[in-house]
Amino acid sequence: RITVKLGSGSSNMEGPTAAEAEDVGLKKIHQDTSDWSANHHITNNNHATKVLHIQDQEVSINISDSNGLDHNHQNGEDKLNDKLTIDDCGRKEGPNKGKLKTVADRSRFSPYMSQRSYRVTPYQNIMSDTIDDVLEDDVVMVTGDDEDAASRRLREARQATRTIPNGDQSPHQDAANTPSMPWFGMDIGGSLTKLVYFEPKDGGKDEAEKELETLRNIRRYLTKNSAYGKTGHRDTHLQMDDVEINRRRGTLHFIRFPTAEMGNFLALARAKGMANLVTTVCATGGGAYKFEDDFRVEVNMKLAKFDEFDSLIRGMLYIECCNSKECYYWGTNTTNTGLAGFGEFQKVGFDFSDPYPFLIVNIGSGVSVLAVNGPDSYRRISGTSLGGGTFLGLCSLLTGCTSFEEAIELATGGDNTRVDKLVKDIYGGDYERFGLPGDLVASSFGQMNSKEKQSKATREDLARATLVTITNNIGSIARMCASNEKIDKVVFVGNFLRVNPIAMKLLAHAMDYWSRGTLKALFLEHEGYFGAVGCLLQFNSELNNDF
Repeated sequence: RITVKLGSGSSNMEGPTAAEAEDVGLKKIHQDTSDWSANHHITNNNHATKVLHIQDQEVSINISDSNGLDHNHQNGEDKLNDKLTIDDCGRKEGPNKGKLKTVADRSRFSPYMSQRSYRVTPYQNIMSDTIDDVLEDDVVMVTGDDEDAASRRLREARQATRTIPNGDQSPHQDAANTPSMPWFGMDIGGSLTKLVYFEPKDGGKDEAEKELETLRNIRRYLTKNSAYGKTGHRDTHLQMDDVEINRRRGTLHFIRFPTAEMGNFLALARAKGMANLVTTVCATGGGAYKFEDDFRVEVNMKLAKFDEFDSLIRGMLYIECCNSKECYYWGTNTTNTGLAGFGEFQKVGFDFSDPYPFLIVNIGSGVSVLAVNGPDSYRRISGTSLGGGTFLGLCSLLTGCTSFEEAIELATGGDNTRVDKLVKDIYGGDYERFGLPGDLVASSFGQMNSKEKQSKATREDLARATLVTITNNIGSIARMCASNEKIDKVVFVGNFLRVNPIAMKLLAHAMDYWSRGTLKALFLEHEGYFGAVGCLLQFNSELNNDF
Protein backbone atom coordinates (compact mmCIF):
# COMPACT_ATOMS: atom_id res chain seq x y z
CA ARG A 1 0.00 0.00 0.00
CA ILE A 2 1.45 3.37 -1.09
CA THR A 3 0.02 6.13 1.06
CA VAL A 4 0.47 9.64 -0.29
CA LYS A 5 -0.79 12.27 2.16
CA LEU A 6 -0.87 15.88 1.07
CA GLY A 7 -0.81 18.53 3.78
CA SER A 8 0.25 22.11 4.41
CA GLY A 9 3.81 23.17 5.01
CA SER A 10 6.35 25.82 4.16
CA SER A 11 9.16 25.44 1.65
CA ASN A 12 12.69 25.98 2.91
CA MET A 13 14.97 24.33 0.36
CA GLU A 14 15.13 22.54 -2.95
CA GLY A 15 14.73 18.77 -2.81
CA PRO A 16 13.70 15.82 -4.96
CA THR A 17 10.28 14.98 -6.35
CA ALA A 18 8.91 12.12 -4.30
CA ALA A 19 6.02 10.77 -6.35
CA GLU A 20 4.19 11.48 -9.58
CA ALA A 21 2.08 9.27 -11.86
CA GLU A 22 3.77 6.65 -14.16
CA ASP A 23 6.04 8.26 -16.77
CA VAL A 24 4.93 11.39 -15.08
CA GLY A 25 6.53 9.66 -12.24
CA LEU A 26 6.05 6.86 -9.77
CA LYS A 27 9.31 5.61 -11.24
CA LYS A 28 10.93 8.58 -9.54
CA ILE A 29 11.03 7.02 -6.07
CA HIS A 30 13.95 4.98 -4.82
CA GLN A 31 13.92 2.68 -1.78
CA ASP A 32 16.80 3.79 0.40
CA THR A 33 15.82 1.60 3.36
CA SER A 34 12.92 -0.71 4.11
CA ASP A 35 10.79 2.40 4.73
CA TRP A 36 10.08 4.82 1.93
CA SER A 37 9.97 8.38 3.13
CA ALA A 38 10.01 11.62 1.16
CA ASN A 39 8.54 15.08 0.98
CA HIS A 40 7.14 17.04 -1.93
CA HIS A 41 5.76 20.53 -1.59
CA ILE A 42 3.55 21.78 -4.43
CA THR A 43 1.81 25.11 -4.92
CA ASN A 44 -1.50 24.44 -6.69
CA ASN A 45 -4.48 26.81 -6.79
CA ASN A 46 -3.47 28.23 -3.39
CA HIS A 47 -3.55 24.76 -1.80
CA ALA A 48 -0.27 23.72 -0.17
CA THR A 49 0.29 19.99 -0.69
CA LYS A 50 2.97 17.64 0.54
CA VAL A 51 3.91 13.97 0.07
CA LEU A 52 4.65 12.51 3.49
CA HIS A 53 5.05 8.75 3.31
CA ILE A 54 5.07 5.93 0.79
CA GLN A 55 4.74 2.26 1.63
CA ASP A 56 3.25 -0.16 -0.87
CA GLN A 57 0.70 -0.16 -3.66
CA GLU A 58 -2.36 2.04 -3.16
CA VAL A 59 -2.52 5.82 -3.24
CA SER A 60 -4.60 7.79 -0.76
CA ILE A 61 -4.70 11.52 -1.41
CA ASN A 62 -5.73 14.20 1.06
CA ILE A 63 -5.28 17.90 0.45
CA SER A 64 -5.30 20.37 3.31
CA ASP A 65 -5.54 24.13 3.08
CA SER A 66 -3.38 26.55 5.00
CA ASN A 67 -5.49 25.92 8.11
CA GLY A 68 -4.80 22.21 7.97
CA LEU A 69 -8.47 21.32 7.35
CA ASP A 70 -9.24 18.33 5.15
CA HIS A 71 -10.65 19.57 1.85
CA ASN A 72 -12.99 16.64 1.52
CA HIS A 73 -14.65 17.84 4.72
CA GLN A 74 -14.87 21.37 3.32
CA ASN A 75 -16.46 20.39 0.02
CA GLY A 76 -18.28 17.11 -0.34
CA GLU A 77 -17.98 17.28 -4.12
CA ASP A 78 -14.18 17.17 -4.09
CA LYS A 79 -12.65 13.93 -5.33
CA LEU A 80 -9.43 14.37 -3.43
CA ASN A 81 -9.85 11.31 -1.21
CA ASP A 82 -10.37 8.92 -4.11
CA LYS A 83 -8.03 5.94 -4.04
CA LEU A 84 -6.03 5.03 -7.11
CA THR A 85 -5.08 1.41 -7.65
CA ILE A 86 -1.65 1.06 -9.22
CA ASP A 87 -1.26 -1.85 -11.64
CA ASP A 88 1.80 -3.93 -10.77
CA CYS A 89 2.45 -5.24 -14.26
CA GLY A 90 2.70 -2.07 -16.27
CA ARG A 91 2.93 -3.84 -19.62
CA LYS A 92 2.38 -1.75 -22.72
CA GLU A 93 0.36 -4.53 -24.36
CA GLY A 94 -2.29 -6.95 -23.13
CA PRO A 95 -5.06 -6.50 -20.57
CA ASN A 96 -3.03 -4.08 -18.47
CA LYS A 97 -2.18 -1.74 -21.33
CA GLY A 98 -2.16 1.90 -20.29
CA LYS A 99 -2.35 1.21 -16.56
CA LEU A 100 -0.06 2.90 -14.08
CA LYS A 101 3.10 1.08 -13.09
CA THR A 102 4.57 0.45 -9.69
CA VAL A 103 8.03 1.64 -8.79
CA ALA A 104 9.30 -1.93 -8.63
CA ASP A 105 8.19 -2.67 -12.18
CA ARG A 106 9.77 0.42 -13.72
CA SER A 107 12.99 0.18 -11.74
CA ARG A 108 13.51 -3.36 -13.02
CA PHE A 109 15.29 -1.87 -16.00
CA SER A 110 15.72 1.77 -14.97
CA PRO A 111 18.77 1.77 -12.71
CA TYR A 112 19.49 5.46 -12.69
CA MET A 113 16.72 7.55 -14.17
CA SER A 114 15.11 9.89 -11.66
CA GLN A 115 15.50 7.56 -8.69
CA ARG A 116 16.27 9.18 -5.37
CA SER A 117 18.25 7.80 -2.47
CA TYR A 118 17.11 10.54 -0.06
CA ARG A 119 15.69 9.98 3.38
CA VAL A 120 14.14 13.21 4.62
CA THR A 121 12.28 14.11 7.78
CA PRO A 122 8.56 14.83 7.27
CA TYR A 123 7.73 18.53 6.94
CA GLN A 124 11.40 19.38 6.26
CA ASN A 125 13.60 19.73 3.18
CA ILE A 126 10.70 20.32 0.83
CA MET A 127 10.83 21.12 -2.87
CA SER A 128 8.70 23.92 -4.32
CA ASP A 129 7.12 23.74 -7.76
CA THR A 130 4.37 25.59 -9.53
CA ILE A 131 2.24 22.93 -11.12
CA ASP A 132 -1.15 24.60 -11.69
CA ASP A 133 -1.26 23.70 -15.38
CA VAL A 134 -0.51 20.04 -14.74
CA LEU A 135 -2.81 18.79 -12.00
CA GLU A 136 -6.46 18.53 -12.96
CA ASP A 137 -8.75 18.29 -9.91
CA ASP A 138 -5.49 18.01 -7.97
CA VAL A 139 -4.90 14.47 -9.28
CA VAL A 140 -2.80 13.35 -12.25
CA MET A 141 -4.07 10.10 -13.76
CA VAL A 142 -2.20 8.76 -16.78
CA THR A 143 -3.99 6.26 -18.99
CA GLY A 144 -3.60 5.07 -22.55
CA ASP A 145 -3.21 7.81 -25.13
CA ASP A 146 -3.08 10.55 -22.47
CA GLU A 147 0.27 9.33 -21.20
CA ASP A 148 2.54 11.22 -23.58
CA ALA A 149 0.70 14.50 -23.11
CA ALA A 150 0.70 14.17 -19.35
CA SER A 151 4.39 13.33 -19.36
CA ARG A 152 5.13 16.41 -21.39
CA ARG A 153 3.02 18.66 -19.21
CA LEU A 154 4.60 17.51 -15.99
CA ARG A 155 8.08 17.74 -17.46
CA GLU A 156 7.35 21.34 -18.43
CA ALA A 157 6.13 22.03 -14.93
CA ARG A 158 9.25 20.50 -13.42
CA GLN A 159 11.30 22.95 -15.45
CA ALA A 160 9.63 25.90 -13.74
CA THR A 161 11.92 28.25 -11.82
CA ARG A 162 13.21 26.81 -8.55
CA THR A 163 14.85 28.90 -5.86
CA ILE A 164 16.94 28.12 -2.81
CA PRO A 165 16.55 30.68 -0.01
CA ASN A 166 19.71 32.33 1.27
CA GLY A 167 21.55 30.31 3.87
CA ASP A 168 20.11 26.96 2.81
CA GLN A 169 22.18 24.27 1.18
CA SER A 170 20.94 22.43 -1.88
CA PRO A 171 20.43 18.72 -1.06
CA HIS A 172 22.51 17.65 -4.03
CA GLN A 173 25.51 19.37 -2.45
CA ASP A 174 25.58 17.46 0.82
CA ALA A 175 26.35 13.94 -0.44
CA ALA A 176 29.82 12.94 0.68
CA ASN A 177 30.39 10.83 -2.41
CA THR A 178 29.36 13.50 -4.93
CA PRO A 179 32.32 14.26 -7.23
CA SER A 180 33.40 17.82 -7.88
CA MET A 181 32.22 19.55 -11.01
CA PRO A 182 32.74 19.32 -13.92
CA TRP A 183 31.46 15.77 -14.51
CA PHE A 184 32.98 13.92 -17.43
CA GLY A 185 32.85 10.32 -18.58
CA MET A 186 35.38 9.03 -21.12
CA ASP A 187 35.54 5.97 -23.33
CA ILE A 188 39.05 5.90 -24.77
CA GLY A 189 39.06 3.55 -27.73
CA GLY A 190 41.83 2.55 -30.07
CA SER A 191 40.82 5.04 -32.75
CA LEU A 192 38.21 7.35 -31.19
CA THR A 193 37.71 8.87 -27.75
CA LYS A 194 34.14 9.55 -26.67
CA LEU A 195 33.49 12.07 -23.93
CA VAL A 196 30.20 12.94 -22.23
CA TYR A 197 29.87 16.15 -20.25
CA PHE A 198 27.06 16.72 -17.76
CA GLU A 199 26.01 20.36 -17.51
CA PRO A 200 23.90 20.93 -14.37
CA LYS A 201 20.80 23.07 -14.86
CA ASP A 202 19.14 22.83 -11.45
CA GLY A 203 21.43 25.04 -9.39
CA GLY A 204 19.84 28.05 -7.79
CA LYS A 205 20.99 31.65 -7.93
CA ASP A 206 23.35 31.15 -5.00
CA GLU A 207 25.07 28.24 -6.67
CA ALA A 208 25.51 30.20 -9.89
CA GLU A 209 27.09 33.09 -7.99
CA LYS A 210 29.47 30.73 -6.20
CA GLU A 211 30.54 28.94 -9.39
CA LEU A 212 34.27 29.23 -9.89
CA GLU A 213 35.40 31.28 -12.86
CA THR A 214 37.47 28.35 -14.14
CA LEU A 215 34.46 26.04 -14.04
CA ARG A 216 32.31 28.67 -15.72
CA ASN A 217 34.84 29.09 -18.53
CA ILE A 218 35.04 25.33 -19.13
CA ARG A 219 31.26 25.06 -19.26
CA ARG A 220 31.00 27.93 -21.72
CA TYR A 221 33.78 26.57 -23.91
CA LEU A 222 32.20 23.12 -24.15
CA THR A 223 28.59 24.17 -24.60
CA LYS A 224 28.99 27.20 -26.86
CA ASN A 225 31.06 25.36 -29.48
CA SER A 226 30.34 22.36 -31.68
CA ALA A 227 33.93 22.00 -32.89
CA TYR A 228 37.18 22.06 -30.93
CA GLY A 229 40.19 22.59 -33.12
CA LYS A 230 40.28 20.57 -36.33
CA THR A 231 39.35 17.15 -34.95
CA GLY A 232 37.14 17.57 -31.87
CA HIS A 233 33.37 17.60 -32.41
CA ARG A 234 30.26 17.89 -30.26
CA ASP A 235 27.34 15.90 -31.65
CA THR A 236 24.68 18.52 -31.03
CA HIS A 237 21.91 16.35 -32.52
CA LEU A 238 22.48 13.82 -29.71
CA GLN A 239 22.27 16.34 -26.86
CA MET A 240 19.93 15.20 -24.07
CA ASP A 241 18.15 17.82 -21.96
CA ASP A 242 16.56 17.46 -18.53
CA VAL A 243 18.26 14.22 -17.54
CA GLU A 244 19.22 13.24 -14.02
CA ILE A 245 22.51 11.94 -12.66
CA ASN A 246 23.21 11.61 -8.94
CA ARG A 247 20.31 13.85 -7.87
CA ARG A 248 21.29 16.59 -10.31
CA ARG A 249 19.26 17.55 -13.36
CA GLY A 250 20.89 18.95 -16.44
CA THR A 251 22.04 18.41 -20.01
CA LEU A 252 24.27 15.66 -21.40
CA HIS A 253 26.66 16.73 -24.15
CA PHE A 254 28.37 14.21 -26.44
CA ILE A 255 31.89 14.99 -27.69
CA ARG A 256 34.38 12.94 -29.71
CA PHE A 257 37.93 13.28 -30.96
CA PRO A 258 40.55 10.94 -32.45
CA THR A 259 42.50 9.11 -29.76
CA ALA A 260 45.65 10.06 -31.67
CA GLU A 261 44.93 13.65 -30.52
CA MET A 262 45.05 12.74 -26.82
CA GLY A 263 48.16 14.88 -26.36
CA ASN A 264 46.33 17.95 -27.65
CA PHE A 265 43.32 17.12 -25.47
CA LEU A 266 45.50 17.00 -22.35
CA ALA A 267 47.20 20.25 -23.32
CA LEU A 268 43.77 21.89 -23.67
CA ALA A 269 42.65 20.50 -20.30
CA ARG A 270 45.79 21.91 -18.70
CA ALA A 271 45.30 25.31 -20.35
CA LYS A 272 41.68 25.48 -19.16
CA GLY A 273 42.68 24.77 -15.56
CA MET A 274 41.01 21.36 -15.24
CA ALA A 275 43.66 20.17 -12.78
CA ASN A 276 42.57 22.89 -10.36
CA LEU A 277 39.00 21.58 -10.30
CA VAL A 278 39.13 17.79 -10.26
CA THR A 279 41.72 15.21 -9.30
CA THR A 280 40.01 12.17 -10.82
CA VAL A 281 38.28 11.52 -14.14
CA CYS A 282 36.31 8.35 -14.86
CA ALA A 283 37.21 6.37 -17.97
CA THR A 284 36.68 3.05 -19.68
CA GLY A 285 38.16 1.37 -22.74
CA GLY A 286 41.71 0.25 -23.43
CA GLY A 287 42.97 3.82 -23.44
CA ALA A 288 42.08 4.17 -19.76
CA TYR A 289 45.12 1.99 -19.13
CA LYS A 290 47.27 3.15 -22.03
CA PHE A 291 47.04 6.85 -21.14
CA GLU A 292 46.96 6.55 -17.36
CA ASP A 293 50.50 7.89 -16.95
CA ASP A 294 49.87 10.70 -19.44
CA PHE A 295 46.95 11.99 -17.38
CA ARG A 296 49.01 11.84 -14.21
CA VAL A 297 52.06 13.60 -15.67
CA GLU A 298 50.36 16.17 -17.92
CA VAL A 299 47.38 17.29 -15.80
CA ASN A 300 47.99 15.64 -12.42
CA MET A 301 44.79 13.60 -12.67
CA LYS A 302 43.99 10.02 -11.83
CA LEU A 303 41.81 7.85 -14.05
CA ALA A 304 39.06 5.94 -12.26
CA LYS A 305 38.81 2.90 -14.55
CA PHE A 306 35.59 0.97 -15.10
CA ASP A 307 34.93 -2.29 -16.90
CA GLU A 308 34.14 -1.78 -20.57
CA PHE A 309 31.15 -4.13 -20.78
CA ASP A 310 29.67 -2.99 -17.45
CA SER A 311 29.83 0.59 -18.66
CA LEU A 312 28.39 -0.29 -22.06
CA ILE A 313 25.31 -2.03 -20.64
CA ARG A 314 24.62 0.52 -17.91
CA GLY A 315 25.00 3.44 -20.28
CA MET A 316 22.77 1.78 -22.85
CA LEU A 317 19.97 1.07 -20.35
CA TYR A 318 20.16 4.58 -18.91
CA ILE A 319 19.96 6.37 -22.26
CA GLU A 320 17.19 4.07 -23.50
CA CYS A 321 15.15 4.92 -20.40
CA CYS A 322 15.71 8.65 -20.95
CA ASN A 323 14.95 8.54 -24.67
CA SER A 324 11.88 6.60 -25.78
CA LYS A 325 13.03 6.88 -29.41
CA GLU A 326 16.50 5.48 -28.79
CA CYS A 327 16.00 2.03 -30.33
CA TYR A 328 15.10 1.38 -33.98
CA TYR A 329 15.55 -1.01 -36.87
CA TRP A 330 15.81 -0.61 -40.62
CA GLY A 331 12.58 -1.70 -42.28
CA THR A 332 12.27 -2.50 -45.97
CA ASN A 333 9.84 -4.09 -48.38
CA THR A 334 12.56 -5.36 -50.69
CA THR A 335 13.29 -9.07 -50.96
CA ASN A 336 16.34 -8.46 -53.12
CA THR A 337 19.23 -10.29 -51.46
CA GLY A 338 21.69 -8.21 -53.45
CA LEU A 339 20.37 -5.04 -51.77
CA ALA A 340 19.46 -3.40 -55.04
CA GLY A 341 16.55 -1.79 -53.20
CA PHE A 342 18.72 -0.01 -50.66
CA GLY A 343 16.77 3.19 -51.07
CA GLU A 344 13.67 1.48 -49.65
CA PHE A 345 15.18 1.12 -46.17
CA GLN A 346 13.53 3.31 -43.54
CA LYS A 347 14.06 3.80 -39.81
CA VAL A 348 11.32 2.24 -37.71
CA GLY A 349 11.05 2.80 -33.95
CA PHE A 350 11.27 -0.25 -31.67
CA ASP A 351 9.84 -0.50 -28.14
CA PHE A 352 12.72 -1.64 -25.94
CA SER A 353 10.97 -1.01 -22.62
CA ASP A 354 10.91 -4.74 -21.81
CA PRO A 355 14.46 -5.64 -22.88
CA TYR A 356 15.49 -8.88 -21.22
CA PRO A 357 16.88 -11.14 -22.45
CA PHE A 358 18.73 -9.61 -25.39
CA LEU A 359 22.00 -9.97 -27.28
CA ILE A 360 24.54 -7.19 -27.64
CA VAL A 361 26.80 -7.48 -30.68
CA ASN A 362 29.60 -5.02 -29.95
CA ILE A 363 31.50 -4.22 -33.16
CA GLY A 364 34.77 -2.47 -32.51
CA SER A 365 38.13 -3.48 -33.89
CA GLY A 366 36.92 -7.03 -33.27
CA VAL A 367 33.49 -8.33 -32.29
CA SER A 368 32.10 -9.56 -28.97
CA VAL A 369 28.63 -11.06 -28.49
CA LEU A 370 27.04 -10.76 -25.04
CA ALA A 371 23.89 -12.43 -23.73
CA VAL A 372 22.21 -10.03 -21.29
CA ASN A 373 19.62 -11.41 -18.87
CA GLY A 374 19.57 -8.45 -16.48
CA PRO A 375 21.46 -5.24 -15.68
CA ASP A 376 24.03 -7.19 -13.67
CA SER A 377 23.65 -10.53 -15.42
CA TYR A 378 25.46 -11.01 -18.70
CA ARG A 379 28.15 -13.18 -20.24
CA ARG A 380 30.24 -13.21 -23.38
CA ILE A 381 29.07 -16.10 -25.54
CA SER A 382 30.95 -15.58 -28.79
CA GLY A 383 32.95 -13.22 -30.94
CA THR A 384 35.19 -12.91 -33.95
CA SER A 385 38.43 -11.17 -34.85
CA LEU A 386 36.84 -9.99 -38.11
CA GLY A 387 35.42 -6.61 -37.15
CA GLY A 388 35.80 -2.91 -37.80
CA GLY A 389 39.57 -3.07 -37.63
CA THR A 390 39.57 -5.78 -40.28
CA PHE A 391 37.38 -3.67 -42.55
CA LEU A 392 39.59 -0.59 -42.27
CA GLY A 393 42.81 -2.58 -42.55
CA LEU A 394 41.75 -4.41 -45.70
CA CYS A 395 40.32 -1.25 -47.26
CA SER A 396 43.59 0.56 -46.60
CA LEU A 397 45.54 -2.22 -48.32
CA LEU A 398 43.15 -2.59 -51.25
CA THR A 399 42.16 1.02 -51.93
CA GLY A 400 44.80 3.19 -50.30
CA CYS A 401 42.22 4.99 -48.15
CA THR A 402 43.55 6.66 -45.01
CA SER A 403 40.49 6.93 -42.75
CA PHE A 404 37.37 5.06 -41.73
CA GLU A 405 35.18 7.82 -43.14
CA GLU A 406 36.93 7.56 -46.52
CA ALA A 407 36.52 3.78 -46.54
CA ILE A 408 32.77 4.09 -45.87
CA GLU A 409 32.41 6.74 -48.57
CA LEU A 410 34.10 4.44 -51.07
CA ALA A 411 31.92 1.48 -50.06
CA THR A 412 28.76 3.53 -50.48
CA GLY A 413 29.50 4.03 -54.16
CA GLY A 414 30.68 0.48 -54.94
CA ASP A 415 29.20 -2.76 -56.27
CA ASN A 416 30.36 -5.93 -54.53
CA THR A 417 28.99 -8.18 -57.30
CA ARG A 418 31.99 -7.22 -59.44
CA VAL A 419 34.24 -8.70 -56.75
CA ASP A 420 32.25 -11.49 -55.06
CA LYS A 421 31.23 -14.76 -56.69
CA LEU A 422 27.46 -15.22 -56.51
CA VAL A 423 25.30 -18.35 -56.54
CA LYS A 424 24.25 -17.59 -60.12
CA ASP A 425 27.91 -17.38 -61.17
CA ILE A 426 28.17 -21.05 -60.18
CA TYR A 427 24.70 -22.46 -61.02
CA GLY A 428 23.54 -20.02 -63.67
CA GLY A 429 20.62 -18.93 -61.50
CA ASP A 430 18.93 -19.85 -58.22
CA TYR A 431 19.88 -23.05 -56.43
CA GLU A 432 16.27 -23.98 -55.79
CA ARG A 433 16.88 -27.29 -54.03
CA PHE A 434 18.37 -25.46 -51.04
CA GLY A 435 16.46 -22.22 -51.48
CA LEU A 436 19.53 -20.18 -52.41
CA PRO A 437 18.75 -17.16 -54.62
CA GLY A 438 21.04 -16.45 -57.52
CA ASP A 439 22.28 -13.09 -56.24
CA LEU A 440 23.39 -14.49 -52.87
CA VAL A 441 27.14 -14.25 -52.23
CA ALA A 442 28.62 -17.73 -52.55
CA SER A 443 32.26 -16.69 -52.18
CA SER A 444 33.50 -13.33 -50.92
CA PHE A 445 36.17 -11.93 -53.29
CA GLY A 446 35.65 -15.11 -55.30
CA GLN A 447 36.12 -13.36 -58.65
CA MET A 448 39.42 -11.73 -57.78
CA ASN A 449 41.44 -14.75 -58.90
CA SER A 450 40.72 -13.59 -62.45
CA LYS A 451 43.01 -10.91 -63.91
CA GLU A 452 40.18 -9.72 -66.14
CA LYS A 453 37.83 -9.28 -63.18
CA GLN A 454 40.58 -7.56 -61.19
CA SER A 455 41.05 -4.96 -63.91
CA LYS A 456 37.33 -4.11 -63.90
CA ALA A 457 36.95 -3.79 -60.12
CA THR A 458 37.16 -0.20 -58.85
CA ARG A 459 38.33 1.03 -55.44
CA GLU A 460 34.68 1.54 -54.56
CA ASP A 461 33.83 -2.05 -55.53
CA LEU A 462 36.65 -3.42 -53.39
CA ALA A 463 35.57 -1.35 -50.39
CA ARG A 464 31.94 -2.45 -50.81
CA ALA A 465 32.93 -6.12 -51.09
CA THR A 466 35.01 -5.79 -47.92
CA LEU A 467 32.07 -4.28 -46.05
CA VAL A 468 29.67 -6.97 -47.29
CA THR A 469 32.14 -9.68 -46.24
CA ILE A 470 32.45 -8.32 -42.70
CA THR A 471 28.74 -7.63 -42.15
CA ASN A 472 27.61 -10.97 -43.59
CA ASN A 473 29.97 -12.77 -41.24
CA ILE A 474 28.84 -10.78 -38.20
CA GLY A 475 25.17 -11.24 -39.09
CA SER A 476 25.60 -14.98 -39.45
CA ILE A 477 27.32 -15.26 -36.06
CA ALA A 478 24.68 -13.09 -34.38
CA ARG A 479 21.86 -15.19 -35.79
CA MET A 480 23.52 -18.41 -34.64
CA CYS A 481 24.02 -17.02 -31.12
CA ALA A 482 20.41 -15.82 -30.92
CA SER A 483 19.19 -19.25 -31.97
CA ASN A 484 21.41 -21.07 -29.48
CA GLU A 485 20.38 -18.78 -26.61
CA LYS A 486 16.71 -18.66 -27.67
CA ILE A 487 16.81 -14.85 -27.69
CA ASP A 488 14.76 -12.77 -30.13
CA LYS A 489 16.25 -9.29 -29.60
CA VAL A 490 19.69 -8.54 -31.08
CA VAL A 491 21.19 -5.07 -30.57
CA PHE A 492 24.20 -4.00 -32.62
CA VAL A 493 26.51 -1.41 -31.06
CA GLY A 494 30.07 -0.18 -31.46
CA ASN A 495 32.08 2.50 -33.22
CA PHE A 496 32.00 0.51 -36.45
CA LEU A 497 28.39 1.68 -36.83
CA ARG A 498 29.09 5.38 -36.23
CA VAL A 499 28.22 7.46 -39.33
CA ASN A 500 27.84 4.13 -41.11
CA PRO A 501 24.21 3.63 -42.22
CA ILE A 502 25.30 1.38 -45.08
CA ALA A 503 26.77 -1.13 -42.60
CA MET A 504 23.57 -1.00 -40.54
CA LYS A 505 21.47 -1.75 -43.61
CA LEU A 506 23.77 -4.58 -44.63
CA LEU A 507 23.51 -6.05 -41.12
CA ALA A 508 19.73 -5.61 -41.18
CA HIS A 509 19.59 -7.46 -44.49
CA ALA A 510 21.94 -10.21 -43.29
CA MET A 511 19.94 -10.78 -40.09
CA ASP A 512 16.67 -10.85 -41.99
CA TYR A 513 18.03 -13.33 -44.51
CA TRP A 514 19.81 -15.71 -42.15
CA SER A 515 16.87 -15.80 -39.72
CA ARG A 516 14.29 -16.13 -42.52
CA GLY A 517 12.64 -12.95 -41.32
CA THR A 518 12.31 -13.93 -37.65
CA LEU A 519 14.98 -11.56 -36.29
CA LYS A 520 15.52 -7.83 -36.69
CA ALA A 521 18.85 -6.08 -36.26
CA LEU A 522 18.26 -3.36 -33.65
CA PHE A 523 20.29 -0.17 -33.44
CA LEU A 524 20.59 2.81 -31.07
CA GLU A 525 20.72 6.55 -31.74
CA HIS A 526 23.55 7.39 -29.29
CA GLU A 527 25.84 4.82 -30.81
CA GLY A 528 29.39 4.89 -29.49
CA TYR A 529 28.71 6.89 -26.31
CA PHE A 530 27.22 4.26 -24.00
CA GLY A 531 30.54 3.31 -22.41
CA ALA A 532 31.31 6.93 -21.52
CA VAL A 533 27.82 7.42 -20.04
CA GLY A 534 28.01 4.14 -18.12
CA CYS A 535 31.31 4.90 -16.43
CA LEU A 536 30.07 8.39 -15.50
CA LEU A 537 27.03 6.84 -13.82
CA GLN A 538 29.15 4.37 -11.89
CA PHE A 539 31.60 7.08 -10.86
CA ASN A 540 28.70 9.07 -9.47
CA SER A 541 27.57 6.17 -7.29
CA GLU A 542 24.35 5.60 -9.19
CA LEU A 543 24.36 1.80 -8.77
CA ASN A 544 21.08 0.39 -7.49
CA ASN A 545 21.09 -3.28 -6.55
CA ASP A 546 17.29 -3.46 -6.48
CA PHE A 547 16.41 -2.46 -10.04
